[in-house]
Amino acid sequence: MADGKQEKLKSPAKFSDAVSEELIISYRNVVKSYYEKHLYKSAAFWADKIMCITNDPHDIYWNAQCLYHFKEFQRAAHIIISRNLHKSIPQCQYVAAKSLFEAKEYNESLSILEGLEFDYTLAGEKSFQNETAKHFNSVAECVELQSSVLLLKAQVLQANGNRIRASECYRDALLADIRCHESFDALIRLQMLSSVEEQELMERLESQMAAQCSEEEAKMLRLLYRGQLKKYDKPRKVPDSDPKIEVDHSKTADVRYLESSDPRFQLSKSLDCRAWQAERLYYNCDYHQCLDVTNNILKTDPYHPGCLPVHIGCLVQFNKANDLFQLAHRLVKLYPEEAISWYAVGCYYFVIGKSDPARRYLSKATMIDQLFGPAWLAYGHSFASENEHDQAMAAYFRASQLMKGCHLPLLYVGLECGLTNNIELADKFFVQARDIAPCDPYVLHEMGVTSFHDEDYETAKKCFEDALAEIQQSDSRRLEENWEPLFNNLGHVYRKLGKLPEALQLHQQALSLQPLNGSTYAAIGLVQMLMGHLLEAVEAFHEALGLKPEDSFSTTMLGYSMEALTMNPIDGIGQPFEGEPVELPAILRSAHQQASPSDPLMTPQQPTEDISNLSIECEMQDTSP
Repeated sequence: MADGKQEKLKSPAKFSDAVSEELIISYRNVVKSYYEKHLYKSAAFWADKIMCITNDPHDIYWNAQCLYHFKEFQRAAHIIISRNLHKSIPQCQYVAAKSLFEAKEYNESLSILEGLEFDYTLAGEKSFQNETAKHFNSVAECVELQSSVLLLKAQVLQANGNRIRASECYRDALLADIRCHESFDALIRLQMLSSVEEQELMERLESQMAAQCSEEEAKMLRLLYRGQLKKYDKPRKVPDSDPKIEVDHSKTADVRYLESSDPRFQLSKSLDCRAWQAERLYYNCDYHQCLDVTNNILKTDPYHPGCLPVHIGCLVQFNKANDLFQLAHRLVKLYPEEAISWYAVGCYYFVIGKSDPARRYLSKATMIDQLFGPAWLAYGHSFASENEHDQAMAAYFRASQLMKGCHLPLLYVGLECGLTNNIELADKFFVQARDIAPCDPYVLHEMGVTSFHDEDYETAKKCFEDALAEIQQSDSRRLEENWEPLFNNLGHVYRKLGKLPEALQLHQQALSLQPLNGSTYAAIGLVQMLMGHLLEAVEAFHEALGLKPEDSFSTTMLGYSMEALTMNPIDGIGQPFEGEPVELPAILRSAHQQASPSDPLMTPQQPTEDISNLSIECEMQDTSP
């Protein structure tokens, strides 16, 4: 071995010359028994003794396995590499590379994986030449081993920052073994694919299903995998009223369809499937229903990893600081080395308005897991809340690199560009976000805002109406209060287009969502003033100033309304107050007659102040999970 040449594997020791075969077989069974009971130290102790007696590759492999699970990664890799078994036996190659990967020696692990490519169709011939290891030589074992090696290679490449090659290896691992859910989960959870690439992958998987599984299993796999794809479409209703309804499973992404057409499958009882449903509801802005689903999941499994990010996002959405504190406390106590724990802590401080500790803990979450996209988004929010636009955009750009298939980072970058008055650049990011999620109401709303600033009111109207249509199609019958800016902004567009009654109705709907919003009252007052309803305008401006005493726009418009009411007391409804004289006193009448026809007190005009003071709110509540 010193000269680097591969030596021929030694044959097992002759038991008649040393130890009896019965004793060796007995202790091999002891090793497996301790291994199955997770007593890895005992298993490694006896595996080492058997390895020294037999020098059999099979015993060396089992010793390395025990050391790996005992977290002796360097020792596990050395046992195999020192004997060059990683160059002749695929299983040993995998264990050695896996051990080095866990030891964070990524380059060495990658060199082992790329140093020798095995033909896994002939893995049985290159596997252990031992009667006790025949179970390694089945076709299914070879396929699973090939997929495992590709999965490990993808993980190593991802750890080295090569996400493009990692994505390719994840796809190859999944196509080699369509049941390798870890590969599929990495592609979807880490947002490594765009929506189009996800659909292409599903088509390739469905073509592989016919060769690798039965028709019944293919039906189940198709539903399970499609249920994890992009969550931007609306959840569809289950046709449970008529079990004979035919459903095109190739186009649906809801496992509830499978139950409606085939009662043998009860997949909606799976917590994973319910977590996918919660994520879909969250992206669909059905926050109340989403929170109900996540609460039910966490009652059964309090620390379900697929549910926790969505649940934390809902708690942030509703500003439930107490619930966040309790959840974060439990997570830090039980999982101090997990990013999700410190992400929850950071979100708690963000909700209570303490940005500095929020950034500190969110930064810790990103250091623990640099690929945890929600932590990067929340980290950006902590800067954006204090108008630190450059730092916020840096965090969002990092999130966009990690979450190729998610539109949220691009949406938030566009928001920050808009807040810095770079409307043209903001619109480019919104267009990119729309290409990923064409039906997301937040994206449509922000595109409407940029069109409004460009004075393209027809385009703004279409964007706002499309966004409103999307949220009204939701399964949830309750509109969230954070959609108040959408109604107000659509009202502003209608006012610009001269549709005053429709504008007033929309502002009143916005007021029903957030009754204590001074900007909405100011908008109502402006529309009433333009319609000639001066009394109602004065009342609305008074309400606005009661909620926002320092609002200069409402103060100015209230003065205009009062003076116009004084000069023209009859506003089409009747006398402003009981007992008012029909004719003005002589001194006021003479002043009225001297007023210019173009005087704004005589003919109320649209104010020249920036309409953004009237709730053109570019900032929306964040939707990061």
